Amino acid sequence: MDAIENVKGPVLRPGDDGFDAQLAGYQTDHPHRPDLVVAATSADDVVAAVRHAADHGLPVAVETSGHGRAAPLTGGVLITTRRMDGVRIDPARRVARVQAGTRWARVVAAAAEHGLVPPSGSSPEAGVVGYTLGGGIGVLARELGWASDRVESVDLVTADGGLRHVTADSDPELFRVLRGAGHGLGVVTAMEIELAPGGRFYGGALTVAEEHVPALLAAYREWTADLPDGLTSSIGALRYPDLPVLPEHLRGRYLAQVRIAWTGPADEGERLVAPLRAAVPTTGELGELPYTEAASIFSEPDRPHPYTGTNALLRELDPAVLDAALDIAGPGAPVMCVLGLRHLGGALSREPAVPDAVPHRDAPYLLQVLSLVDGTDLPGRLHRELMEAAAPWTAGRTPNFRFGSRAARDWPIETPGRAELEAELDPKGLFHQA
Repeated sequence: MDAIENVKGPVLRPGDDGFDAQLAGYQTDHPHRPDLVVAATSADDVVAAVRHAADHGLPVAVETSGHGRAAPLTGGVLITTRRMDGVRIDPARRVARVQAGTRWARVVAAAAEHGLVPPSGSSPEAGVVGYTLGGGIGVLARELGWASDRVESVDLVTADGGLRHVTADSDPELFRVLRGAGHGLGVVTAMEIELAPGGRFYGGALTVAEEHVPALLAAYREWTADLPDGLTSSIGALRYPDLPVLPEHLRGRYLAQVRIAWTGPADEGERLVAPLRAAVPTTGELGELPYTEAASIFSEPDRPHPYTGTNALLRELDPAVLDAALDIAGPGAPVMCVLGLRHLGGALSREPAVPDAVPHRDAPYLLQVLSLVDGTDLPGRLHRELMEAAAPWTAGRTPNFRFGSRAARDWPIETPGRAELEAELDPKGLFHQA
């Protein structure tokens, strides 16, 4: 294989020092196995890598943190962007310009210096670009909308090795599809994202014991039926493994947590949450927090691990869906299942001023399920059983919570206009659909 010219970052092959480290990501199942890794440091490096792959007929994949990896790349060229992690805040425009490998923690910190907040999600270590290309449901999602709604420009390297600055004016159709269904259309080298004024919120996590989880789900259904846009909430439920690394009060217990973020006055937040507290016994405190601590209400695991998962955007939260979720993937499940339920609506349901590709905006809830990979097909079977049970109320799926190639195959997401763009921009199928 010929050397790649004009690349300043490391170019690594199997056996080279640092090659395996470049393949490591948050998702440890089905890792990429490329013939070549380009650890890009700039847009020029990305352009050179794509042109090399095109000249040699090699498939290309791109990765930052590895949180959302689905199908692995075998052979070909993997472009890792984690060295491209620059952030520039324009406080006058309220815009963050982020490079391809930037993670949300850097954007949150940089924006906070100007009294601004980004549409960041539950994990501060997730890559900004991958999250946003798939839509992105943030901590303040019901007030800020989908992260993709707030994208103002995208710098994209296409299969011909060209670098485009894509905006609503320069290429409206490509801009639309990139915002919400943009994975695999090229390599994004930078993105501009609109920020919002803010700095503090009222919230935290309330914990509910196993015996009260059915009542919690029923109460949550009623509670979320009429909430202001400024209150974003979700539920996560799982049986914690009985491991010494966990606090003793969690080991082996099935618990649900209600994650709450309210952007109005604290006393009003307390009043809004009171009916839910009255419905079921909870532990945990809510209070005012700086947005720089927003991810703490989710407490996402920071250690890489193997997992698979999928989701359903629900037309309504029928009690039958809640019953099926607990019966199939609740405390009695034969493998660990993390059940998630997100309240959507609010700004998430409204069309942005510039159209994007987020599907099924009118869905008021998102049901999620995730499991550790255990070497069997049992997690996948349970997930399919749950998705089939929820099918009568399912409008579709969102790209960001489909983990594992099987989930992507079982429930593909069709985006109007995307196939035509793929045929135009990448007729030879250079970019690996991961």
